[in-house]
Amino acid sequence: MTIETNCLYYGDNLEILREHIPEGSVDLIYLDPPFNSKATYNVLFKEPTGRPSQAQVEAFADTWHWSLESERALQEIAASTIASAEVKDFMSVLPNLVGKRSDMMAYLTMMCVRLIELRRVLKDTGSIYLHCDPTASHYLKVLMDAVWGADNFRNELVWRRSQTRSSISRIFKRAHDVILFYSRTPEYYFNVQYKGLSETSIMLYSSVDKNGHYQAVPLLVSGKRNGETGKPWRGIDPNLQGKGGCHWITTPAKLDEYDEEGLIIWPGKKGGLPRLKYYLEKNKGVPVTDFWDDIDLIPSSSKEALGYPTQKPEALLERIIRASTEVGDVVLDPFCGCGTSVVSAERLYRKWIGIDITHLAIGLMKWRLKNIVPTPVFKVIGEPKDLSGAVELANTSKYQFQWWAVSLIGGQPYGDKKKGADTGIDGFLYYMDEKDKIKKAIISVKGGKNVNVGMIRDLGHVIEREKCDIGIFLSLEEPTQPMIEEAAKMGFYHSPVGKDYPRIQILTIDQILKGKSPDIPPWIAPIAPPKTSRKEGKQMVMETLAPGDRYDAS
Repeated sequence: MTIETNCLYYGDNLEILREHIPEGSVDLIYLDPPFNSKATYNVLFKEPTGRPSQAQVEAFADTWHWSLESERALQEIAASTIASAEVKDFMSVLPNLVGKRSDMMAYLTMMCVRLIELRRVLKDTGSIYLHCDPTASHYLKVLMDAVWGADNFRNELVWRRSQTRSSISRIFKRAHDVILFYSRTPEYYFNVQYKGLSETSIMLYSSVDKNGHYQAVPLLVSGKRNGETGKPWRGIDPNLQGKGGCHWITTPAKLDEYDEEGLIIWPGKKGGLPRLKYYLEKNKGVPVTDFWDDIDLIPSSSKEALGYPTQKPEALLERIIRASTEVGDVVLDPFCGCGTSVVSAERLYRKWIGIDITHLAIGLMKWRLKNIVPTPVFKVIGEPKDLSGAVELANTSKYQFQWWAVSLIGGQPYGDKKKGADTGIDGFLYYMDEKDKIKKAIISVKGGKNVNVGMIRDLGHVIEREKCDIGIFLSLEEPTQPMIEEAAKMGFYHSPVGKDYPRIQILTIDQILKGKSPDIPPWIAPIAPPKTSRKEGKQMVMETLAPGDRYDAS
């Protein structure tokens, strides 16, 4: 089996790990799985202006119950040839701690069987970061010890995700998540990360010469040493300095190098001690500790915010990726959600694999990748590629089919029909054909076998009600002749760009899969399009993408 990188996989991550990801092929795993919070999370989309839209869709329900799948997973763990004895022992006593067939047991069983597979695919030099919260972090840490080995635990990272001061009465405010960092073996790759100096620290570099700002730091520090750093240098015996003796910060040979480079400041008076010029430009910053308080949760007003409920900041993922991979390494996220790990890996020139079980998430990731690289090179595996696959998806899940169909033409899903009445709107496709006026075409998706002229009339009423100019009818079945005639009766929308566009357009899924797209006005540029970048260190390649550009699903 060879690994496919720069791939989005739709489906159950357990099956995908087993069928598609080879042993020892991944350098870094980041996972932000459901936390068993018993909450239902919605995606609140934004319009291109940045304003929140009415489009709110249920992303996932973070609730777990014991089921036949849980029972099957527990049996698989017991029979596994790659699970350690420690894992099997832990899972055998876990029911006594959390309750046999309890919701927590269901959640931890789901996590355990996947962690076993994740350990299989990680390289010996690789690392895994498991993002969790206090709901189950204490159980997950013991489970991680069992799967990865307690000796391979590296850090419990605390991310202060919130600084808000909302009122609370009977508990301390919850303001952090936990990220459990483990390696596959002791021979793991790690690159120390730094954060910027404070303004107070920068002010210490008050001296200036032709090489830049610097501060003069002592060459001697307290405490006697018997080695090279304790030997006299240039007539100065470090053992005779200070109250109890000192030692040099480096060897006499290195001190000679500093002096030849003009980095040592010699005292102007007798008895003074030399000091070292330490330049601001050479200061990497403050090494990052296991308490991350310098990365904020994404505010809803941020351009980065997608409205996805569990979205994490790109800065958080970039720190993890920089710490545990090099350019060209492979990053895997088996619970991809809106794809921040994938996007961050792409920006930093890493290879990546993203897995999610909803077409809503896959559609969001395709859109985000398109905003980084206008002609992205990646595959989507598990989505329908032909009409028979589309029919199978429609028969399996009405809502997954709708999300997938809307994403095929670059649209944005609308509404949550699980929670309310059908508004006749399944998505929007945005365009802007006159200055400062963002407009939208209404998308209606039909995955059933019986399509009729009444559906076209209904779409006509919806675009009139919503004061929109264009409606797009996406159908799994071929339209009837009366439907085609009814759409023609609606006439054309005359755009300010000087072209007429059919007010109601009927496209079949088969036509879209073969390359046909809706005929709507372009996104002209009276406002500045968003700027995005790919970066690694100081290298930055700026690219722009007009908001109306669409992802080519083919």
